[in-house]
Amino acid sequence: MQIHIPTPLRVYSGKQNTVNVHASTVGEALDALVSEHPELKKHLYSEEGKLRSFVNVYLNDEDIRYLPEKDATKIGDSDALSIIPSIAGGCLFYS
Repeated sequence: MQIHIPTPLRVYSGKQNTVNVHASTVGEALDALVSEHPELKKHLYSEEGKLRSFVNVYLNDEDIRYLPEKDATKIGDSDALSIIPSIAGGCLFYS
């Protein structure tokens, strides 16, 4: 399966925009990703080992947080994971 890496995190994945892993669940795929690219772990997971709240992971077009089995969701070779970091900011509008 392919995991799509967002631009800000590619520096930690050997500048790859996708990483191929072998896994049977979403959690196993993410574990394989951080095993292959250990510097990604601190950007994706908290010290307690939980996926950081500002990191969104999509299985195909579905946010894994809303899937019934979350990171235990089964995956196939044709599936893709996308890591989408939340973006904060903006500008003040004065009238």
